[in-house]
Amino acid sequence: MAATPPPPLDAASRGWALATAALALLPLLLILPPTLSIGFGLSALAVAALSWRRALPGWLRLLLTLAMLAAVFATLGTRFGRDTGCALLAAMLAIKPAEAHTLRDARSLLGFSLFAPFAAFLLDQGPMVMVLGLAAALAALLTLQRLADAESGAAPLPLRLRLGVTARLVALGLPLTLAAFWLFPRLGSPLWGVPERALARPGLSDSMEPGGWAELMSDDSPALRVTFDGPVPAAEQLYWRGPVLWNFDGRSWTRSRWLEGLPPPDVTAQATTWSYEIEMEATDRRQLVALDLPLAAPEGARLGFDRSLTADKPLDSASRWRLRSSPPAAFEPQLRPTLRTVALDLPPGMNPRTLALGRQWRQEAGEDDMVIVERALAWIRAEFGYTLDVPLPGRDAVDDFLFGTKLGYCEHFSSAYTVLMRAAGIPARVVTGYAGGYPNPFGGYWVVRRMDAHAWVEVWLEGRGWVRVDPTAAVAPERIYDTLEQRSSAARAAGGAQLLHLDSFGDLTDWLRRGWNDLVLGFDASRQQALLSPLGLQHLQPSQLLGLFAALAGLALAGMIWLLSRGEREHDPLLRAWRRLCRRYARIGLGRAGHEPALAWARRASAAHPRSGAELLALSQRFADARYAGDDRGTRRLLHDLRRHRP
Repeated sequence: MAATPPPPLDAASRGWALATAALALLPLLLILPPTLSIGFGLSALAVAALSWRRALPGWLRLLLTLAMLAAVFATLGTRFGRDTGCALLAAMLAIKPAEAHTLRDARSLLGFSLFAPFAAFLLDQGPMVMVLGLAAALAALLTLQRLADAESGAAPLPLRLRLGVTARLVALGLPLTLAAFWLFPRLGSPLWGVPERALARPGLSDSMEPGGWAELMSDDSPALRVTFDGPVPAAEQLYWRGPVLWNFDGRSWTRSRWLEGLPPPDVTAQATTWSYEIEMEATDRRQLVALDLPLAAPEGARLGFDRSLTADKPLDSASRWRLRSSPPAAFEPQLRPTLRTVALDLPPGMNPRTLALGRQWRQEAGEDDMVIVERALAWIRAEFGYTLDVPLPGRDAVDDFLFGTKLGYCEHFSSAYTVLMRAAGIPARVVTGYAGGYPNPFGGYWVVRRMDAHAWVEVWLEGRGWVRVDPTAAVAPERIYDTLEQRSSAARAAGGAQLLHLDSFGDLTDWLRRGWNDLVLGFDASRQQALLSPLGLQHLQPSQLLGLFAALAGLALAGMIWLLSRGEREHDPLLRAWRRLCRRYARIGLGRAGHEPALAWARRASAAHPRSGAELLALSQRFADARYAGDDRGTRRLLHDLRRHRP
């Protein structure tokens, strides 16, 4: 006997299923690289349009699949990571609508599409992803109701009634959701091995090379937020120390890995001390920043031999760190011979003009290192300019900068200055991090953006140790030709941002994002214990938390089963709709008695309520015919009318 073919999908239900799939795909498209997002979005629209009337041929679907796979690996590389997996999921979801022609296909599309918003949380845990994910789940529930009505042959419920049913379903699951969020033990590591991202998020790196900071310095999103417990440092003290770069190969600066086992150096702090809390955005790296100089490493991080901070685990989500810093009075006044050698090392045969100039200055200055430091700053102040529009350098990049273009930004100034100091016999190194920041007027905290990324120099001077020198800041104001702030202001002015006050809107949204990080992402084990302390439940072990969660989850599930069973005792949709109609009349005192036949009750109710009596009598007659006379020709329309009728 031939199998019964699955019911076809009507146009309205197909539209609902495709719209739900698009809404579920949207969070991933907002996170993935723009080229992939645009390609997947256009492909999904094309597939939905071309397959609306008939299925796409197999060869075309195979060609689309291969093209999307090639685009994913061309953009993200062959290394498999979280973003690679999410991109493959988005690609498959963009092609899936080609198969949505029956009710079973539509349900398969909905089930598959709901993986997308959950996968997006592997890349970003922000409030926007949460809102879009909840919207996709709500749309899926509404669409599943419509598909159930279509399969049963009943008229689809109006959207208002379907929203009510969905709201009740959400309310049923809310206690279990809250119990899981508040009581499930916070784990120090994930339950399964989640791979790293194939493409790292923008953030400070442990290397610096020409043009390597272009993406980071063009990003105005927050890198960190800072809350000071007391006085705020002056503007000239807002240097956020990150990775320290020692090794130079003529083109790139990198950290010295083989020196990392050395203990942190001695520091004599000044009387001024700053206490603050940093909220770091996710970078998928381990580099932390701190106000120059951190006095100690916070829990979960370690202090390096150059006073840079490194987290024990990759920063794959927003994190908070309590720190104390103080400007140094003396920073490693006794330099170890090993470090001196590394801090004077230069690649042979490169930048000969810079090396010759350094030796010349040393001969002219004698043993006075400070004369050389100030002479280099005076040269920058007199002849150099700041601009972002700089061509890539040649082989002798420092010579090209110092004796040729004399134009650049912090990468060029810090690199050239360090090479010049080393050529003159002064130990020097490049320090990367952020400089500056601004107070958010809504939250009373400071925001440091990724575009505030900066590089400066530390030179070692006898008796003082390492001293911060910022050659970029020495550029005369009249020679600052092109900055990120100027470009950003011009773009906002061109787009009418001054009229729309987009700066204030950005501060407001950042304040909301910070609240999300605090209330949701920052709900860790300590916050969990603090939540239970008022109930007398203190210092609970993970096993005890699991027991408490299991008990509350059991109560929540029992309540869900009881409430759902009340609505499922009657499986006949026609009888269920009739009884709901009777309950609506019972609310106005015209309920049907248990022994009263349908038509007899309808006559009594219509006599007491003449305005809806005629319609009620007609509905009762149609219900009696369908229920007892076997006349099911108008069952779908009758279900629709019973659900809509109100006394």
